Amino acid sequence: MRRDHMKSILPRGPITLLGNLSETRYWVYLLLFPSLVLLLLVVAYPTLYGFVISVREMRLTRPGLNGWVGMKHYVAMMSDRVFWISLKNTAIWVTAAIAIEVTLGFVAAVALNRNLPGTKLFGVLILLPYFLPNVVAGHMWALLLDPRLGVINDLLVGIGILSTYKAWFADPATALAATILVEAWHGFPFFALLFLAGLKGIPEDLYKAAAVDGAGPVRQFRLITVPMLKTVIAAAVILRVISLVNSPDLLLVLTGGGPGNATQVLSLYAFQTAYREFNFGYAGALSVVMFILLMLFATIYIRLTRVTKE
Repeated sequence: MRRDHMKSILPRGPITLLGNLSETRYWVYLLLFPSLVLLLLVVAYPTLYGFVISVREMRLTRPGLNGWVGMKHYVAMMSDRVFWISLKNTAIWVTAAIAIEVTLGFVAAVALNRNLPGTKLFGVLILLPYFLPNVVAGHMWALLLDPRLGVINDLLVGIGILSTYKAWFADPATALAATILVEAWHGFPFFALLFLAGLKGIPEDLYKAAAVDGAGPVRQFRLITVPMLKTVIAAAVILRVISLVNSPDLLLVLTGGGPGNATQVLSLYAFQTAYREFNFGYAGALSVVMFILLMLFATIYIRLTRVTKE
């Protein structure tokens, strides 16, 4: 009796406290706390700080102007000609690249899913573009399409499609289209991989039953393949759109936004504003606009595809 009384008045150690806590509902929150702190530091803080920067004047070259300016950058954005050009080019860049990549990804995934002889080698060749960093791919295509030494120009002139060598990235009429084709070549393996994984998960019995009912390949694709891959397609498109909007490195290597803002997009404009003009306040406002547009796109796209109702 005396021994139990002594134990009750002695201070409990940390192990005992943790043991008692593990038997309560607060134990789950304690386990989640480190992940929550990491999430706040890595995701929430930079995002919130970006919003703070967008309502401040932050010029490294003119520190005397730094301070709170409210919505000044957003108001200036409405009359910024380059901003509207960048917004239009971003829409064209993302829409065209996604359309080409989805189409090529579907074709490649269907071909790989048939397990024909040589498909393993074909699969490795398809993945090669995706293994290349954007900077390497950009410099490679800059050489291939070079107006003086480019192999592609040489081939097109040789077969009579072109009469003279063409500066694809220096012509405002072709610069954006050329960069879109380069981006599509580099990014379509992303869709091919995800679509192939989705195709592997579709039961073969569904196609056999559809064939018995008289459904041809086109109807099978429309009634079985596409509905079964709806969630995969939605997730892949959203991830790829985010990547395209936020990644100006390929355009930076190929054109730098030129000629004459013909290939200027929002992410590249924000990058150049921050690191060429050292105007981090206006660059922050551009980044916030990109963030809002991406959130709106993801919300509307998910609602239209109705993947959450499946």
